[in-house]
Amino acid sequence: MAVNANDLRKGMAILHNSDVCVVLEVTHRTPGNLRAFVQAILRSIKTGKSMDVRFASTEKVETVPLNSRRMEFSYKSGDDYVFVDPETFEEVTVAPEMLGDSRNFLVENGSVTMTFVEEKVVEIELPASVVLTVSDAPEGIKGDSANNVQKLITLETGVQVQAPLFIKTGEKIKVDTRTGKYMERA
Repeated sequence: MAVNANDLRKGMAILHNSDVCVVLEVTHRTPGNLRAFVQAILRSIKTGKSMDVRFASTEKVETVPLNSRRMEFSYKSGDDYVFVDPETFEEVTVAPEMLGDSRNFLVENGSVTMTFVEEKVVEIELPASVVLTVSDAPEGIKGDSANNVQKLITLETGVQVQAPLFIKTGEKIKVDTRTGKYMERA
């Protein structure tokens, strides 16, 4: 299906130079006395490389259908992460580069939404928050109880976050996966 370049949105998959690409960013520009154009950052599915592409705003772009499925994180195999479809039990292995900072919030049997293009993972979306166990929380210093004082704690995945002084080792806390910040006790 072809759409105007003006209709491109982040997360769409398109055909560009006979290669399937995912749209990472889109900006519509209208410079002074020139014609409007669309500036897009695309990531090639084959090579994994990103490129900056300019389209005329009325240029037709071929879209590629996306397929999203709910998957569960199963285990880590070497550097790679293995996810399982809870309905078909099909396994999908994902490289750490694809996950980025999201891997700091993956817990066993944790649910994610994976987007596929031609059976290749192009995006992984975590839930807005996850519950993690505190593996190391230093004791608060006596007298250090001024308003909103925080300490650096380590969670079961190895990530460190700032949390209130009353949080102790072994407790479960809720963390925002978008910002990596402490939300509340779980």
